[in-house]
Amino acid sequence: MANIKSKYSFEIYEEHDIDCKGYDAIVFVSLNDHEIRNEKLRKSTSEYLKLDPTLKSEIGIFPLTGFTTERLVYAPTGPLDVDYDDVRSLKETAVKGIQRALKAGVKRPLVTLEEHAKFPKSELVILLGILEGLYVPIQVRELAPENLPTIEKLGIYTSNKDKTSSLVQQALTLDRGLCVARDIGWGDPERMAPPKVQEYVQNIFSNSSIKFDVISDINVLTKEYPLFEAVNRAASVVERHCGRIIYLEYNPPDPSTVKETVFLVGKGVTYDTGGADVKAGGIMAGMSRDKCGAAAVAGFMQIVDLLKPDHVRVVAGMSMVRNSIGSNCYVADELIKARSGALVRIGNTDAEGRMVMADVLCRMKELALDAINPHLFTVATLTGHAFLTVGPGYSIVMDNGPAKCAGTSRRLYDAGEALGDPFEISTIRREDLQFHRGVARGDDVMQCNNNPSSRTPRGHQGNTTSAIP
Repeated sequence: MANIKSKYSFEIYEEHDIDCKGYDAIVFVSLNDHEIRNEKLRKSTSEYLKLDPTLKSEIGIFPLTGFTTERLVYAPTGPLDVDYDDVRSLKETAVKGIQRALKAGVKRPLVTLEEHAKFPKSELVILLGILEGLYVPIQVRELAPENLPTIEKLGIYTSNKDKTSSLVQQALTLDRGLCVARDIGWGDPERMAPPKVQEYVQNIFSNSSIKFDVISDINVLTKEYPLFEAVNRAASVVERHCGRIIYLEYNPPDPSTVKETVFLVGKGVTYDTGGADVKAGGIMAGMSRDKCGAAAVAGFMQIVDLLKPDHVRVVAGMSMVRNSIGSNCYVADELIKARSGALVRIGNTDAEGRMVMADVLCRMKELALDAINPHLFTVATLTGHAFLTVGPGYSIVMDNGPAKCAGTSRRLYDAGEALGDPFEISTIRREDLQFHRGVARGDDVMQCNNNPSSRTPRGHQGNTTSAIP
């Protein structure tokens, strides 16, 4: 038994015996068509599964016989379609299973992980689901700590002693990054306003391998990041809402080992009112989540800091801004000279994501010219058109020419399938770039048309920052 040092509110232990002392429940995620591999657990549960047919699809709690632990939280996935269901079913069931255990007053759960032939990453995905189910939003932790999970420790058991430790460490590393992303992404517009994000990120990466730099001076923003500054203009008159561009950089200890450089730009719109083209009809609610691209970038850098890869250099930019309404806000028809020198005509102030990322992406492009094997990514909450195209719960990946040659989108797609974080692939076509060509004499770029992306053909492919720098 090993206690894993962590930043959780409970202790985490690796266990090598399913019948170990110190736990008040075993939590088990089951595939209906998958026989329980642990013989002792299988025998103990068989009679209950015969007596209660609902256990094929509903979570049940019943006593265990022959175990030191007295009860089992049995969490079945329900029937799975062999052609279309994916590993998300395991993750979703794990979240529900651990939350059901908490409701039943379980304080010391032992999670039992089993391999499933259909899903090679099943154990990792289940454990990530368990940890997700135990996550408490940052504002609940700060404002109502009495609502924290009351568990005292979490045990993790697999039948393979040799891989338990590496599996647990991998899950905890990924979850640490996910927790950072959730804290920022799910924080409300005030708790995670740009200066508060700066404070949070600076605290996360103090005394770490990540170099931290922030740009907040309005004169620097106006001169070097004019598209960002346009969106920030209305919010800049309210000190607690003033925008920030946050740079994070990881360099391996030995620069000679670097084989590739990853550049990331995250969209961090802490609240999107739509600006002068205000969101109406109740669709403004939820726009505090428009910073999830930058949140994902911060979470990724947390994982980089924990893993400390020796062959990759990573440079990340978080464009943190509030798209506010007011007499000082930017409006359609403005012509703004971007960092790249391109003249950009504003078509709709609710297309602010490309505005706040474009100058930062241009800066990354400048750095990439001297970098080893560079790869540039923008990470953003997508448009209403993307939601209509692929539905909730999916990300979209789009390659430019070099990324397509490198097979980037397919690699992300395959990784997402394995871990239950699915991507759909969209293609950027010539029409998408032609759509953004300047229409007035002297204009280089048209930011967008005057319609919402959800009412624009190929709306999410057209809404691309690649058209601006």
